[in-house]
Amino acid sequence: MSALRPVVLVVGAGPAGLAAARAARRAGAAVVLLDAAADVGGQFWRHLPAARPAARESLLHHGWDRFTALRDALDRDPGCEIVTNAQVWMVERGGDGPPRVHVLEGPADGMDRRRRAFEPGALILATGAAERTLPFPGWDLPGVFTAGAAQALAKSERIAVGRDVLAAGAGPFLLPVAGSLLRTGARVKGVLEAGRWSRLARGWGTRPLELRRKAPELAGYIRDLTRHRVPYRTGTAVVAAHGDDHVEAVTVARLDPDWSPVRGTERRVRVDAVCVSHGFVPRAELAVAAGCRTGPDGSVVVDDRGRTSVEGVFAAGELTGIGGSDLALIEGTIAGTAAAGGTPEWRGLEVHRRFAARLAAAHGIRPGWRDWLTDDTVICRCEEVTAGEIQAAAAATESRGLRSLKLSTRAGLGPCQGRVCGRTVEELLEKQRLLDRGRTSNRPIAALVRLGELADLEDPE
Repeated sequence: MSALRPVVLVVGAGPAGLAAARAARRAGAAVVLLDAAADVGGQFWRHLPAARPAARESLLHHGWDRFTALRDALDRDPGCEIVTNAQVWMVERGGDGPPRVHVLEGPADGMDRRRRAFEPGALILATGAAERTLPFPGWDLPGVFTAGAAQALAKSERIAVGRDVLAAGAGPFLLPVAGSLLRTGARVKGVLEAGRWSRLARGWGTRPLELRRKAPELAGYIRDLTRHRVPYRTGTAVVAAHGDDHVEAVTVARLDPDWSPVRGTERRVRVDAVCVSHGFVPRAELAVAAGCRTGPDGSVVVDDRGRTSVEGVFAAGELTGIGGSDLALIEGTIAGTAAAGGTPEWRGLEVHRRFAARLAAAHGIRPGWRDWLTDDTVICRCEEVTAGEIQAAAAATESRGLRSLKLSTRAGLGPCQGRVCGRTVEELLEKQRLLDRGRTSNRPIAALVRLGELADLEDPE
């Protein structure tokens, strides 16, 4: 197993990671940039492979010129090694400096992945966020997609997830998803936002001049919806999906300010696919394994230079709080500069952090969503554990430890290791006042590793 000693190791090649790598190089550090995908860009700049490029890729991406400038600069830079298909499966604490980072390089389904270990002078984590989807009866039917999955298929494969599609959930991400679906030939039957107009106005109405840079982007989304006569409904949600072996229809309902369904407002809409997103949660498993302190929302706590609570470890982008690509680019630049020993600038940082605060105020999840559930609603899809089983186990055992409840119900113990259901399980068990809330992000082995790959490690430790 080869060991390298780069000055700065960046994990994640989305907006924050690319900006961090570029800033670290400008500050004079050697850089290794890792990403688990086959190409850089992250989820935000997911695109067709170089073997079959699109003629006008920029139509599906905001800030595409910024991305190509960052990518091309790093590609040409001999001081930056870009490693794609690089899966970080463990970070190993030791000493006072950054942890050792263990990587398997090669396609995830390959049998001959290369083992590498990095002992960086500074480590920047830019692992982004994972989409969150609140469960509802029937959400495990084929044809129910996360909005991010629909967006990825549209961007990277030009595939529409269905002919008649509904986009539902919370947050502005629903708008570009609807636009991507329209461009791939789907008929979008509506965009449903769970927040009411009054809450959206309170969240976005402060300091409106700060949002002027977003105005062209918003205008583009409005043009898409208007041109294709796609209705946009607020205070409305998908509360059930129906079908035998595939989605055939969904039930939508009006919501009260707490997101509880309003009785008598339910109606059925015929669709063959539904795309659902209720925001994002930071992908913090590597940071937690490294010992970084996290906040109540699961994001990594950093100072004004992007430093975490662990010496030599920095974090940037959605990992430190959901705020969009513009904020991620600034935070990546700050962390990259600081990690390389430079003096960062904070121009525009507070404006974009206020944008993140507006996002949470306008679209943050409200507790009434639990009223959508029935006892037989599947919560943990890997282990097929229902809401009723989780609640019954909590009541019967009177346990206040999340780990013991996971062991007794198996919720969060499947292949995804709680990445899909973890936050939902925690919120369902809030009444038990869990002592260790947030520990679903504690995954010492951060990715799937074959036993043969573990057994074949050359390092006897």
